Amino acid sequence: MSTFGLIGLVVAFAGVAVSIVCLLAGQILRRTGRADTAETLSWGGCVASLLSFLALTVCCGILVYCFLTGDMSIEYVLENHSSAEGVLGTLYRFSGLWAGREGSLLFWAWLISVFNAVVAVRAMRKNDAMDYMALFVSQLVLAAFVGVLLFSEDNMPFITTPDYYFGSDGQLTAEASVLGMNSLLEHWAQAIHPPTLFIGYAGLTIPFAYAIAALIVNDASAKWVRRSSRFAMFSWLFLGIGIGLGSVWAYVVLGWGGYWGWDPVENASLLSWMVALALVHSLTVYRQRGAFKRWSIMCACLAFTFAVVGTFITRSGIVQSVHAFAGDPVSLYLFGTLIVASVLMGIVGLVIRWKSFGQGDAIESLASKDAAYYFNNVIMIVFTLLLLYLTVSSALPSFLPFGGQSLSAGTYNAVARPLGIVYCFIIAVCPLLAWGKTGRRAFFKQAKIPAIFALVLFIVLMVYFVTTLYPAYEATLAAGDSNAQGLANEGPVWYYNGLAVVGFAVASLLFFNTLFMIGRAVRARSKNTGKNPVASFFTLLVKNSSRFGGYIAHLAMAIILVGLIGSSMYVTETVQYVNFDEEANTADSFTVDDYELRYTDSSVEEINNGEDYLYTVQFDVYDVNSGAYLGHVAPSVQLDAMTQQTKLNASVLGSPLEDLFVVYRGVSEDGQLSMDVRVNPLISFTWVGFGLLMVGTAIALLGRRKDAVDASAKSAPADNKPAGEDVEPAVSKE
Repeated sequence: MSTFGLIGLVVAFAGVAVSIVCLLAGQILRRTGRADTAETLSWGGCVASLLSFLALTVCCGILVYCFLTGDMSIEYVLENHSSAEGVLGTLYRFSGLWAGREGSLLFWAWLISVFNAVVAVRAMRKNDAMDYMALFVSQLVLAAFVGVLLFSEDNMPFITTPDYYFGSDGQLTAEASVLGMNSLLEHWAQAIHPPTLFIGYAGLTIPFAYAIAALIVNDASAKWVRRSSRFAMFSWLFLGIGIGLGSVWAYVVLGWGGYWGWDPVENASLLSWMVALALVHSLTVYRQRGAFKRWSIMCACLAFTFAVVGTFITRSGIVQSVHAFAGDPVSLYLFGTLIVASVLMGIVGLVIRWKSFGQGDAIESLASKDAAYYFNNVIMIVFTLLLLYLTVSSALPSFLPFGGQSLSAGTYNAVARPLGIVYCFIIAVCPLLAWGKTGRRAFFKQAKIPAIFALVLFIVLMVYFVTTLYPAYEATLAAGDSNAQGLANEGPVWYYNGLAVVGFAVASLLFFNTLFMIGRAVRARSKNTGKNPVASFFTLLVKNSSRFGGYIAHLAMAIILVGLIGSSMYVTETVQYVNFDEEANTADSFTVDDYELRYTDSSVEEINNGEDYLYTVQFDVYDVNSGAYLGHVAPSVQLDAMTQQTKLNASVLGSPLEDLFVVYRGVSEDGQLSMDVRVNPLISFTWVGFGLLMVGTAIALLGRRKDAVDASAKSAPADNKPAGEDVEPAVSKE
């Protein structure tokens, strides 16, 4: 099988090389006036790119076949296979394709080839120079990936398994049987988490390619934006799904009770997500207003750059992380080169085409949608750069700020929390603003009613804050342990809690401003058509799903903000050592906050054909105040019999307002049960909000895109048309 895989890589590389040569030659001949020959060569370049896609598909198929059938003739399969059984076992075996460094690089290359195939088919149908040049740029990126797979032994996924791993009877030796997938990766969320991120990373290649193509053909129209907007939105959607799945996995598998720990590899995925968000908003302004042209080009380059930066952090070995691959010098040079090249291509191209892409970038007034979008982008990029610096600070020279230091989560929080609140405030106010300039009277007319409703919601949140969150904060400080010290280090009492209060106020404004924008749009539609509000809502949802998807996403951000404040700033955590009598199978009860946990049973069982042992303890949970039964928790420890590696399986008892998170860490030397219990308030808001954010993004992805407005529309006075009552725009089906 390894031979067939190697042949597939050779064919893929040949196809990429041929396509690059043909597409470049076609562009040169097109400029010299030889259109027929140029079209033939460009068409041939598209066919060659499709060939590379088919060859990489075969390569991935070979690895998947080996994983599913247990064929260990390829060393990569041996090192990353799963022995789990059942339906999830099949999923884990399939996920072996991207579980290791070599396979994930192949999978990423295949995804780029998929996106390139879509562009190639479009180019063959449209016969447009911009499409051909975009394919040329994206094929250059693919050439780098396939070249590393083919010519670097450390990244070659089709190396034959050495003979010493097999006995004389052809069976795996004891040394080989120890190899396989890390048990921590055997979870449904973790199995799906990497490919969704890779889809997002690979998809950001296309906006980058079209941005460079627009510079090459010197076309400053919105054509490249229309070509790449859906790819940008699609990529951002999958990056978000990937981050969410990773958070779920971290919450229930790693056993620390949180979902985001500012680990370098976690940060790496967030970098590209934030820049992609800035890109999506920039393309909106470019498409609707013909503005932000230079910035959109550069933002497309940065989005691709940070997708590569994330992988550079993961693979280079410059930072330490439980999620990172082993350091690889070839990957270090490959991704380092891609980072520098992508930024330089954008800068040099803009310098050359400065005048062509300079029209319409001026902001008429700070009280406008234009300015809100601008500051939206500034915050995202500034935060991204700060996060990147903090993430790699441990690898920087000691004379630089934070150089050589591994930073705590509190350092990241000190930057992220205020910036996040300011960002949410901007998107709360933005829908109330008009393009160009916003009249004061029109703004206050629209803001008055949602502000009143927001005040009511804010009061409700403050009641919860005063009765539940702040007492939890005081109790943690009063405990005087390491958790109290960490909390005290995050700022004075007035600042820490003041930030939460401001965050609740901003969330309330964002929620009701967005809700009222939806209501106004539905009311205007009903008034114009005579239809009832329900029918008008669904009509707008279908005809203007891009706009309504954005509204839903903004509603989701308000919900997420509430969840983040509660579940990251006001957590109650305690470590309990519970007296345990193994012979009598009894243990003491204990209380955490308003919960009483009463021991009921413990068990030990063999799983995965006896390769693992599962140690489980069970507790019934009661309300301390009323004595009411609330539910049952059964946390466990999974032990790999061969490697002695353990995996903590948390048990979560959820309610709308908080989670009881219970982890069992085993039996101490004194024969006590080691229990780690946390109360995570408002965490369900985070999960629900994130899911709603993905739904809103998906709806927006399916919607049609507005064409750029003409100059007269751009200069129309804001007072003539309130910001919330935009007329139905012309749309493009591209």
